[in-house]
Amino acid sequence: MTVVHPITRAWITTGETGAQNYDEFANDAEITAIIEANPRSALAIEMPHRAPASVGRSFLECLPDAAVRLAEAKADGSYTPAERVVVLYRITEPASDAAAYGMFGLVDTDQISTSADEPGLVIRNEDVFIEKVRERVALAEAVGHLLSPVLLLQTARGAELHAALAAACEGAGAPAATDIDQAGRTHAIWLLGPGAAQDELCALAGGGELVVADGNHRSLAAQIGELPRFLAVITTPDSVAIQPYNRLVSELTTTPAELVARLEAAGAVVEPLAGPSTVPATGGTVHLYTGGRAYAVTLPAGPGSVVENLDHAVVERVLLRDALGLDPGDKRITYVGGDYPASWLAAEVDAGRAELAILIAPVTVDDFVAVNLARQKMPRKSTWFTPKARGGLVLAQLG
Repeated sequence: MTVVHPITRAWITTGETGAQNYDEFANDAEITAIIEANPRSALAIEMPHRAPASVGRSFLECLPDAAVRLAEAKADGSYTPAERVVVLYRITEPASDAAAYGMFGLVDTDQISTSADEPGLVIRNEDVFIEKVRERVALAEAVGHLLSPVLLLQTARGAELHAALAAACEGAGAPAATDIDQAGRTHAIWLLGPGAAQDELCALAGGGELVVADGNHRSLAAQIGELPRFLAVITTPDSVAIQPYNRLVSELTTTPAELVARLEAAGAVVEPLAGPSTVPATGGTVHLYTGGRAYAVTLPAGPGSVVENLDHAVVERVLLRDALGLDPGDKRITYVGGDYPASWLAAEVDAGRAELAILIAPVTVDDFVAVNLARQKMPRKSTWFTPKARGGLVLAQLG
């Protein structure tokens, strides 16, 4: 029996509500600007405290506004209802035939496994920030719907699922809706109702272990909120890539020279870079930019596991904790996904909005899957999957 199911009561966009997920931004002002430019964006519901008229109020204070906005969107035709559907999903790159495939559905929450001794087909092995989880729980309770999906990779039958989804989209006719994201990608969706085709796709999608690629906070929120099922897009390894996940740090308590000395004392090799800081092509070395200078830092290898020696883990342990005295959840650290190039991070430092940029080589998809299937824990904020599943296209009504 599959762990992937149709959405019992879905609400499908009729256009203009699609949005980047709430955690895809390096700067909260970007969220406010998007909502101001498009009040129908689902971000106005997911991040109600970032709406132009609400800046300065807390997330919890603005939850009633979120509920009102969703009710108005349903009433004005921004969403149309559908029952017992899975939703085919295709993302195409601009000026390219390259396509990613997935399907929206519901997944059993009791299948989430976070350790080797915990049964379940849905593997989540990345640390989270609990305050963000609490916000997702509160939002679901306030609005009675799930707006953003958890992105799951089908690891056992990925090739079969990829082929089946591609064929289903090809034969589905005109999409129910399309949306263009900030990178120019076209997101298209088609509804698939009850029947043999829906059953086959659900069986394929749930036919092996599913790894949480994006949405660790949302999946934990489903558990804490005691939801029997959560909204997901099930996709395939062939449909995704992992981009860099970098860091910006503000309000340093050390000078660049002191930071270099502390890193060298910890066993790192620090060398000045002649050119600008870039994202390293391979692991083992990170690039830093601070005080107008760029450095290549060869990280010290430790005696721990493979995961403990991943670049993101060593940065968290040696650079952030030991050299800078910062907990990974410190508000002075901004986690910056791969949509923002190295030049953008350097510009933030040059403009004084940050004091240190840390550029880290991306994890490979194969390494990510292998670590998760071995039930080892990935360092937090270490994988920026692209293309991202769009929020606000398909909603799941609770209850």
